[in-house]
Amino acid sequence: MNIFPAIDLVDGKAVRLFKGDYDQMTVYSHDPADVAKEFEANGASYLHLVDLQGAKDGTTPNLETIKKIRSNCGLFIEIGGGVRNIETVKTYIDLGIDRVILGTAAVKDLDFLKEALSRYGEKIAVGVDIKDGFVAIKGWTQKSEYDGIEFCKKMQDLGVKTLIITDISKDGAMKGTNRKLYEKLSRELSINITASGGVSSIEDIKALKEMNLYGAIIGKAYYIGAIDLKKAVEVAR
Repeated sequence: MNIFPAIDLVDGKAVRLFKGDYDQMTVYSHDPADVAKEFEANGASYLHLVDLQGAKDGTTPNLETIKKIRSNCGLFIEIGGGVRNIETVKTYIDLGIDRVILGTAAVKDLDFLKEALSRYGEKIAVGVDIKDGFVAIKGWTQKSEYDGIEFCKKMQDLGVKTLIITDISKDGAMKGTNRKLYEKLSRELSINITASGGVSSIEDIKALKEMNLYGAIIGKAYYIGAIDLKKAVEVAR
């Protein structure tokens, strides 16, 4: 299993939200590129980036910060947040980003998803944010009509190779991840699943690894010192 330490971006800073609430934001660093280098120094090979401003309005306000992160580290970088058209995908891929995550767009614009998949294949992932069993969109501010698990199956059928699945109720709450959800998904799907939201202990990492998941995202737990990144990477391997 691969460990993806996360950097969420707002105004060029590394931040974390509590349960997706933009009014409950903590700033952890004014230089996210330094944070990425720290991840690398601790044995990480992967980085999960989210442009939280982009997630709300479908733009790329943190592009310069992302460029700096890319040029300052050798990590495999995936990015999501506000990717709503093929131009944005191309911008990120041309920048050297390894994988681009579609969220709201995968729910609302199937033609765009299909075009992105046909052009970029495995460099496209879909982020599925689940709130009360349904897929949430627009930076978690709205709930769609799609059942979370059925939507994941639909993405698999369309040829998506990687899903990043977040239980919003667990995100940033430091109360453990939704193991039942990931266990069910690992049984019912045959593609790469990355667990996100509430991964807050080495025990969570061990449990997710036993499910043969592709990856786990660590956010707040790293920043507050609840998970030692070096140890998490070793346990996951």
